[in-house]
Amino acid sequence: MSERVERRPRVGHIQFLNCLPIYWGLMRSGALLDVDLHKDTPDRLSADLVADRLDIGPISLVEYLRNADDLLLLPDLAVGSDGPVLSVTMVSTRPPAQLDGARVALGSTSRTGVLLARMLLGQRYQVSPRYFRCPPDLTEMLLEADAGVVIGDVALRATHEAPARGLVVTDLGAAWRDWTGLPMVFAVWAVRRDFATAHPGLVKDVHEAFLRSRDLCLAELDEVAAAAARWEPFDSPTLAGYFRTLDFSLGARQVAGLREFANRAAALGEVPPLPPDGPEFFSA
Repeated sequence: MSERVERRPRVGHIQFLNCLPIYWGLMRSGALLDVDLHKDTPDRLSADLVADRLDIGPISLVEYLRNADDLLLLPDLAVGSDGPVLSVTMVSTRPPAQLDGARVALGSTSRTGVLLARMLLGQRYQVSPRYFRCPPDLTEMLLEADAGVVIGDVALRATHEAPARGLVVTDLGAAWRDWTGLPMVFAVWAVRRDFATAHPGLVKDVHEAFLRSRDLCLAELDEVAAAAARWEPFDSPTLAGYFRTLDFSLGARQVAGLREFANRAAALGEVPPLPPDGPEFFSA
């Protein structure tokens, strides 16, 4: 690290498979020695970054949009998809267009995924379900509801297992792409503005370490998948296919998708409008 501070940067790490490619190389390079790494669920890490309990970390797109005045995006780093995502899904007992008046359970670990599901149901499928929040246990959800929205490893398991049980799996990344023609960004990496102002060199170092880690992992996906399969309930071909499905970039096309989601969410009163020139990025 290029600057001295009283403590190491507090950096968040989502404990889902979809973030493994971002952190794989950090373990191999020793870069984790330079940060105070906090592992947790997406909703808790988002809350910690907003509450200044983290300096840098992943944050759901919805929570970033709600707190953009305090945050700067790290360039070219996100979790999203340009089509199917496999791990942000709605599992239902019948097709989405038949869920008018039905109970839909929204997993408590998700912010962006559940808002996307509500947008799709209300505007694309033209139905008005009754929503409630609950823990992301799909079995329990479907005991009380006709559909459940889940993310992460729970959703990935459902993608592979639920159809054999006669359930309908709606991949929300694919549904967004079909609806808008754009990629979907589910989570971004951000830094608190005050920390970036005080320690731009540190932020640059952490950001570059993330990018190197991602690129190293993407070059060795089969090896990463084989290693992950030793402790995950998925075989290595399944994991390799999943990692190749995800989009970890944040270029012009992904930013266009981000802006489209932000505009639709703002129209619903869920987030403040983005400024005309779009989201603001960190620049060292």
